[in-house]
Amino acid sequence: MASRALTVSVLGTTQTLSWGSSYYLPAILATPIAAEFGVSRATIFGIFSVALLLTAVLGPAAGRAIDQRGGRDVLALSNVVFAVGLVMMGLAPGLVVFCLAWAVLGVAMAMGLYDAAFATLAGLYGKEARNSITGITLIAGFASTVGWPTSALMEAEWGWRGACLGWAALQIVLGLPLNRFLLPPVPPPEKRAAAASAETGPAPRFADMALLAFVLAAAGFSASALGAHLPGLLQAAGTTAAAAVAAGALLGPAQVGARILEFGFLRGVDPLVSARIAVVAHPVAVAVLFAGGAPMAAVFVLIHGAGNGMLTITRGTLPLALFGPVGYGQRQGLITAPARATQAFAPYFFGLLVDAYGTGSLLLTAGLGIAALVALYGLKPRAG
Repeated sequence: MASRALTVSVLGTTQTLSWGSSYYLPAILATPIAAEFGVSRATIFGIFSVALLLTAVLGPAAGRAIDQRGGRDVLALSNVVFAVGLVMMGLAPGLVVFCLAWAVLGVAMAMGLYDAAFATLAGLYGKEARNSITGITLIAGFASTVGWPTSALMEAEWGWRGACLGWAALQIVLGLPLNRFLLPPVPPPEKRAAAASAETGPAPRFADMALLAFVLAAAGFSASALGAHLPGLLQAAGTTAAAAVAAGALLGPAQVGARILEFGFLRGVDPLVSARIAVVAHPVAVAVLFAGGAPMAAVFVLIHGAGNGMLTITRGTLPLALFGPVGYGQRQGLITAPARATQAFAPYFFGLLVDAYGTGSLLLTAGLGIAALVALYGLKPRAG
């Protein structure tokens, strides 16, 4: 038990570091970077989106490497790749090298974010990995809470280049030793072979994998779209700017609160049931906002945030429950690739809808949530 608790603590810490120094970096550094290079903020975010697409393409290969070698070495290598990309970014003389730096970070994100951590836990603990997956999302759920102020502080003290170099140093002095020396090694080949033999069941149906990929892509689009445009949407619903910010601040606590609920009360519930609750939360939130208007903004954020928090766990636990731990890493990379892609272009596309239709744009995300719910009812639970 202590060993598993240590593993969860290490992965939660290193995931917080890796998310903070990659995915959450542009929110703080895009403005000074754009000013120095003489381009728009949209250009910087566009480069970031291309990096996310690269992550989607490379996800299956990273997962396959974890299936074959275990997660410890792959995650440790990701810390080095993160550091290389961040150093390149911090020293970039112009936009070309800056783009190459984000390409390197795209490789690192494929190797070192949630899906890699989930695959590591599946390889270590098999079908018993559910609570461990929930545990690391509880810790890393604070990645933006930690990452954004840290980036802002380093940028204020050292400039955006110094902030990139500071994150690179943290990857080497903190992330690398934690992943390499405190995570358990891959089980011996004979033990892995015995576990695989015991866990092998019917081959996953392509239809089930496609349905689950759609569910995660639909949910990922909505989460990414609202993550980028939530304050603006709430103002379009009639709230003041201050009220929109105050309501938006409830998103993080709602996500973490739902994960605590999953870790406690819902830990014995079938992950398929948890997933259905999670995907229906956003359409319910939209209905509440449409019915009540601006006074219901905080309730909208709380319901949407709770669903989004549970979906992060579902992304790791539902494929494990449906298809088992054998080949989990590569399969996870394939299933989540469409979600990574939709998350990359959602902020731009949804922003166009918000500008054109205001809160009416939520009809799209609510519709996607309902479609995802229908798709979940089409999944067949794993036999055996």
